[in-house]
Amino acid sequence: MTEDEVLELLQKVGAFRSGHFVFTSGRHSDAYVLKDAMYAHTRETSQVCREMAERFKDAGIEAVIGPAIGAAILSQWTAYHLCELTGRDVYGVYADKDGQGGFIIKRGYDQVIKGKKTLIVEDLTTTGGSIKKVVEAARSAGADVVGAIAIVNRGHVKQEDVGSPPRFEQLLNVELDSWEASECDLCKTDIPVSTDVGHGKEFLAKRAS
Repeated sequence: MTEDEVLELLQKVGAFRSGHFVFTSGRHSDAYVLKDAMYAHTRETSQVCREMAERFKDAGIEAVIGPAIGAAILSQWTAYHLCELTGRDVYGVYADKDGQGGFIIKRGYDQVIKGKKTLIVEDLTTTGGSIKKVVEAARSAGADVVGAIAIVNRGHVKQEDVGSPPRFEQLLNVELDSWEASECDLCKTDIPVSTDVGHGKEFLAKRAS
């Protein structure tokens, strides 16, 4: 898939939206990537996961792992397509949140990936932090991390930002313009802030207080 095709797919399922949004950082933007919107659409989710599998079909991948919650779905689909493409068994597992901002590999999945060539998958990366934490957790479990891949790279994330796996790829690079609330032309022209997507509800509550 080309980047244009990935973008078209995300727009089709409502994962790439236009409007007036507030990011976690508090900055405002006229575009937003709502990654969770894709997961209800199994055909499209399978399609992007097949593309991720295609990118790594010759890397000898034996296991795929992603951070919970959404990327657990990606790991299953990507592993499935790697099975189909290579004719080998490929395991699909996930890393749990540890409650302290990191990830832990439990449920016996640490033994599943131990000693295996492992691919890390993620839906959206802004800083690379989640991928890096899963890379580190997988390595601690004895996995041979051979690569990492995200559907959308929203923050110019580089290989070193995700723990320096041998390969880091993304299906789509996007650069979303954003502004401080005090400099937001959307606010100045009274374009309503979305309260369904992003952190607009919190912004409006704070402004009203």
